[in-house]
Amino acid sequence: MMDWLTDPQIWIALATLTFLEIVLGVDNIIFISILSGKLPENQQVRARRVGLLGAMLMRVGLLFSLAWLARLTDPIFTLGRPFSGRDLVLIGGGLFLLGKSTFEMHGTLEGEEEHAPGRVAASFASVIAQIMLLDIVFSLDSVITAIGMVDDRRVMITAVVVSVAIMMVAADPISAFVHKHPTVKMLALSFLLLIGLSLILDGAGQHIPKGYIYFSMAFSLLVEMLNIRSRRGKAPVRLHTNAPR
Repeated sequence: MMDWLTDPQIWIALATLTFLEIVLGVDNIIFISILSGKLPENQQVRARRVGLLGAMLMRVGLLFSLAWLARLTDPIFTLGRPFSGRDLVLIGGGLFLLGKSTFEMHGTLEGEEEHAPGRVAASFASVIAQIMLLDIVFSLDSVITAIGMVDDRRVMITAVVVSVAIMMVAADPISAFVHKHPTVKMLALSFLLLIGLSLILDGAGQHIPKGYIYFSMAFSLLVEMLNIRSRRGKAPVRLHTNAPR
């Protein structure tokens, strides 16, 4: 045990994998923040905690099921190319993300009053169910990345736990910021559309390097941050009218 703790290579691998897990978890935080915002204010923090805790348990569970995870990449059927269980999970998750993001965009732009009068408000259980459904897809991608980088299961589990703990701290301020700025929320939904499309293409055998996706997301976010800063710096224009003499 002490040899594992004193090995510098282990600590380098742990730090690298933890960083990657946080980067891969950004889309998860965005999705959880948007969904939890549909709940009453007193339930939002609990929904984010439960969602991230579910993601951690899902990832740790997958790490303890490496044999099953290996079989998940075996071809199930052929339709122009072999399709595995992993491909079907990615395609299904991508379609769900595209549909959900489009629906949320419609609700944001058209306004909640544009929906049917009998529309039922989101319940805690339904929000958690949607979060857990996407947790499966995001966790699968995260665990496959971890397995490709590190052979030691202890390092992988530690990286998952540490990254989720950091995301739990960051989730509340990120959620508050997203909901405070409607343009940022729309940008976040656009990110989810992009991620959903990349999942579908990945499941169809057309892999898009995630570096391109995260670079475009980071660049768009930087431009929006500059826009927000610019709007704050502009003083409101006051119109002066001359009183009649």
